[in-house]
Amino acid sequence: MYGMEQDLSRIHIIMVGTTHPGNIGGVARAMKNMGLSRLSLVAPETRFPHPKARARASGAVDVLKNTRIFDSLQEAIAGCSLVFGASARLRSLPWPVVDPRQCASECVAVVEPAEVAIVLGRENSGLNNEELALCNKLVNIPTNPDFSSLNIAAAAQVLCYEIRLAASEQKVEQPEPDSPLATAEEMEGMYSHFETVLSDIAFLKQDNPGQLMRRLRRLFNRCQLEKLEINILRGILTAVQKLRSSAD
Repeated sequence: MYGMEQDLSRIHIIMVGTTHPGNIGGVARAMKNMGLSRLSLVAPETRFPHPKARARASGAVDVLKNTRIFDSLQEAIAGCSLVFGASARLRSLPWPVVDPRQCASECVAVVEPAEVAIVLGRENSGLNNEELALCNKLVNIPTNPDFSSLNIAAAAQVLCYEIRLAASEQKVEQPEPDSPLATAEEMEGMYSHFETVLSDIAFLKQDNPGQLMRRLRRLFNRCQLEKLEINILRGILTAVQKLRSSAD
């Protein structure tokens, strides 16, 4: 049981731009039911703590008490090595999409001490494209196509249940990577470095730089890069910068 609880303690549930404080309590209750405890809020529209959140939590007050609040999603996921964005819509630039069971399996398979985040978007509009770009993969809950509207707390319950089930069934010891997985903060540093170098060598189209950078994010999101691999890539970029500087 200790191993399962250890897996669950490394998984963050992050709610972005939540409109109704009662939904925060509902998600906290879903988490508590399944043994998850790390809830974060990104720019909630109503002040927090809130009595409606406490009422809906139905006893999961410890989850609410330890909830952290951030101004941006980038800050909330800074220490996480794998990030899933819950979404009911597929965008024009496809991101890797998994169902809740596959999401849960990948969450608990991440080797300690790496941390994982599942991001829940706004009740009325979900995650925007900029927030989606910060996620490694999308997780989509299959629903009745004639009535696909799913309450955010209900979505959290499905995801948390699958995570607990996956953690309880995990028996195979995962091989340790050569180095720890890169965090979201380290990935963002690499993307920024790429954008700078690609602009310097005139490879990045200045009229639409976002398109190429989104595709690069999609490419690297499929890989789950390790810290050592990030260092190698950034070392290559630095060598390119030095070579160009010496040529000028």
